[in-house]
Amino acid sequence: MTAEMFIAKSDREIQECFPVFKVLRPHLSEEIFLPQVRRQQAQGFQVLALKYDGVVKSAAGFRFAEFFAWGKVLYIDDLVTLPEEKKRGYAGQLLDWLITHAQSQKCDGLHLDTGYARHDAHRLYLRKGLQFNGHHLTLQFG
Repeated sequence: MTAEMFIAKSDREIQECFPVFKVLRPHLSEEIFLPQVRRQQAQGFQVLALKYDGVVKSAAGFRFAEFFAWGKVLYIDDLVTLPEEKKRGYAGQLLDWLITHAQSQKCDGLHLDTGYARHDAHRLYLRKGLQFNGHHLTLQFG
């Protein structure tokens, strides 16, 4: 089994990540995915992909941000694995890479938001040393 972890940069690499992102973000369509990623990249967004045998099995969207409250952080927007590939450690591999990358970039921490019902994800995050320390509140428009 050949593994490859990489930052998706080309249109082809980004499009290969679409089926994985669609799992977490079912409202996405193939037509809007690439333009959306490109717009977010203009704001610092990056896509980390994990491929096995030529197929993206797991991916993460992340960015660096700076806050008065937390300092410089690596913020994970999305971390997802194809349903049929869960329990193989793929998300953990991505999270390990992201933690190391955040440390190498002299970040003060790593942050993410997670849905209340994502219990498998919560177990992974806690195993990797993340802590629950707040609530993320939203106000939707439109």
